[in-house]
Amino acid sequence: MTYEQYRKYLENHLSKNRYEHTLRVYDTAKELAVRYNADREIVEQAALLHDICKCEPDDVLMHKIKQYNIDETLLTYNKELWHGPVGAHFVQDVFQITDETIYNCMYYHTTGREKMTVEELVIFVADYIEPGRDFPGVEEVRELAKVDLKRAAFQALKNTLIFLISKNATLHPDTILAYNDLAK
Repeated sequence: MTYEQYRKYLENHLSKNRYEHTLRVYDTAKELAVRYNADREIVEQAALLHDICKCEPDDVLMHKIKQYNIDETLLTYNKELWHGPVGAHFVQDVFQITDETIYNCMYYHTTGREKMTVEELVIFVADYIEPGRDFPGVEEVRELAKVDLKRAAFQALKNTLIFLISKNATLHPDTILAYNDLAK
């Protein structure tokens, strides 16, 4: 599929707000890809598709987690995490996108993971700092992203963990592993 075909698909399957978020992540990711010498084609495709399943109802996401044989312990964590793994499998299944880096960028864009590639870091940070985001700590991460992608990702993870702990929420193991990896 072409960029325009993907955009049309997303426009028809995402809410207006989620579609606009996606385009902002896409633009932010392109800038970060240039700054940090990431594979631009992979980054652009992953950024455009990262939230492809975000607007699916919970029951559909649950069904797809089972259908795609995704580790069902995912269901014990916040449902906001479900769309990443489902979307990564969905684009393999429906669009035949089999690139492992695109898959990983999409799968881990909400949790992060240990030993993220530069492309994964770009998508993770771009999703966090896109211009429509407005929450405590985002400006600091935006500034860090201008000079050090790993430090930006580390601060984003730190902010996320502090927020989740303050809400007594469960912490996904990949987020903890990503934090520990970048803390070294």
